Amino acid sequence: MSKTPKRRENRIAALQFLYACAINPPDDVASQLTLFYTDKEQARDYYAFAEELIYGVLDNLEELDVEIKAYAENWDFDRIAKMDLTILRLAIYELLKRLDIPPIVSINEAIDLSKQFSGPDSKRFINGILDKMKGTIQRPLRQASDL
Repeated sequence: MSKTPKRRENRIAALQFLYACAINPPDDVASQLTLFYTDKEQARDYYAFAEELIYGVLDNLEELDVEIKAYAENWDFDRIAKMDLTILRLAIYELLKRLDIPPIVSINEAIDLSKQFSGPDSKRFINGILDKMKGTIQRPLRQASDL
């Protein structure tokens, strides 16, 4: 078993699935998830958090993209690298909808994912957008919220 923490592994799995969806949107997400999990080391229930993130992002895609467009000044949305877009969607979903996750954790995880899965300039781009957004969050940044 990997030494990577479970939540990190789940975020990576969610990122991989959401990236595949960004490249080739599936007709049936549930059946694609079943196929996706057949290649994983752990049983599907291990990835419950990933599945929550996947469905959360997909269910809120339009809202997430509006947020990205608002903060990605001087960037043509259609030219944002698919991996960077996927990382941003995941992080912004957590910032807006997952009050159980401290915003700083979501931002740090997004930056770490960009270092691992995207290009060398992606970290700055992603951090810039999330840093701007962080200033608008109306809850404690370093702790989960009860809201």
